[in-house]
Amino acid sequence: MAEITQVGDTDFEAEVIKSQLPVLVDFWAPWCGPCKSIAPLIEALAKEYEGKLKVTKLNVDDNPATPSRYGVRGIPNLMIFKDGTVKEQIVGAVPRGRLVDAIERTLV
Repeated sequence: MAEITQVGDTDFEAEVIKSQLPVLVDFWAPWCGPCKSIAPLIEALAKEYEGKLKVTKLNVDDNPATPSRYGVRGIPNLMIFKDGTVKEQIVGAVPRGRLVDAIERTLV
């Protein structure tokens, strides 16, 4: 089973920026309804893309510095990093197809 890595301000650099694989970061908060609604989709994508894409979650309430650095204003905010830079960004709970398209564009 694919693991979703919890990341924070202290390990974001090591886990996301320096990752050999592209990384999907789910910026979320426990009180966010749309964040909860897309959580099963994020888990499914972690399994589907295991070995090709690293999937992480960052709680914006517990780790305010990283979302601030990347201009996160609304959540859920999904960013796909490749080689240390943001390649795709999707704000809000979106259909599976939109997220898969963004992932596929990054994996090319």
